[in-house]
Amino acid sequence: MAQPDIGLLTGQQRSNWIRLRTMILLRWVAIVGQLIAITVAQRVYDLQLELGLCYLAVGVSVIGNLIAIFIFPENKRLTESENLMMVLFDLLQLGFLLFLTGGLHNPFALLLLGPVTISATVLTTRSTLLLGATAIVIVTLLSEFHLPLRTYQGFILRIPDIFVFGNWIALVIAICFISAYSRRVTSEIHSMSDALSATQLALSREQKLTDLGGVVAAAAHELGTPLATIKLASSELFEELEDHPDLREDAALIREQADRCRDILQDMGRAGKDDLHLRQAPLMTVVQEAAEPHVNRGKTVEFMLDPDAGAATEQPAILRQPEIIHGLRNLVQNAVDFARSSVSVEAHWNDETISLRIMDDGRGFPPQLLGRIGDPFVRRRKTTAERQQRPEYEGMGLGLFIAKTLLERSGAELTFANGRDPYANIDASTPHVGAIVEVIWPRAKIDARSGDNAIPQDRRNELIRV
Repeated sequence: MAQPDIGLLTGQQRSNWIRLRTMILLRWVAIVGQLIAITVAQRVYDLQLELGLCYLAVGVSVIGNLIAIFIFPENKRLTESENLMMVLFDLLQLGFLLFLTGGLHNPFALLLLGPVTISATVLTTRSTLLLGATAIVIVTLLSEFHLPLRTYQGFILRIPDIFVFGNWIALVIAICFISAYSRRVTSEIHSMSDALSATQLALSREQKLTDLGGVVAAAAHELGTPLATIKLASSELFEELEDHPDLREDAALIREQADRCRDILQDMGRAGKDDLHLRQAPLMTVVQEAAEPHVNRGKTVEFMLDPDAGAATEQPAILRQPEIIHGLRNLVQNAVDFARSSVSVEAHWNDETISLRIMDDGRGFPPQLLGRIGDPFVRRRKTTAERQQRPEYEGMGLGLFIAKTLLERSGAELTFANGRDPYANIDASTPHVGAIVEVIWPRAKIDARSGDNAIPQDRRNELIRV
């Protein structure tokens, strides 16, 4: 699909969104929590800790925060490598504290999941793998090497080895699962954000074209009277200057150029008048307008009216919304791109619904992706035949996502299906239907003559007279 020219953000670019102050604030919270835990363990539970080393570990974090506050500006945003170093430092500092306070016998070992989760959320996959591997190494070392927790009486607090092994397994699984889960969810959110931005850009572009047409139409309307006056005056001068050939020639030139300006403004303003004043049009007129850029690309595009049985036999007039035009244009483009020789667009309507069915004679949608059509950035490996048919096609699904999003915004419901098995052998003489896209609107949503969005009769008459 033709996709809007929008710079999609990579993971490394997104990591630059994180402000240094945010990481500093999170570290202050961790520092306060560590100091409280150390104080309570010593004073309330009388645990014998290596207080000097514990406070040294916390003090390093405090010094790092103070340096970052005084050296860097408040609006400093971290690069990918800087973010990685910040999170890696916090992971190592926490691992050292756990080494001093019982290793996996300490229930606070669960906090090792924090830096890994942050990494999976804001950093690239490579950085996340590095942090996850480091966390697994730290957990493994802490299960064997650590300073024991001792009470004031000298007793060693420890849990059975089987529970230590269970904690190690649980932490390793949690690191892997939470990293993968957070990474997947964050990737989905970012992909949807990018796709919605592209959709908004496409709609904005279509709206600008509509507004531009309106401006041209208004200019043509306003300039019509002065041009008519110029033409009338030049014609009178032309008749009165029979005895002055040079001046008569100038008058003829003025009249000719006035006619030329009138013709130019009429050509430019015709589409603009339609957009500005005729905000409604027959259903098939809107469909043909949407499909116009793709009807002369070597494939036959047929338009058919086939109203459903019922009381409504007259072709409905619908609103000429940019969402509808751009969405249908993307669907027709997709059908033309993958059609073998022809595309058909069928219009159906009754008292309740208005529907369009866009069909091509290509191989159809890949069955394994049929349930995901309409999702942005759907990638799959292309076959040799597909590369030969469309070598420039990236196959990210963004065009269909834009079409689906825009049409659903207008109240439509889309369904995607295949007319036959896409992997069956296709003979040049065998008629078949490949991909089928059906768009169904509740009639009240887009009908320009009745329903929720109908243009009042007096307004329609006024616009037509203009």
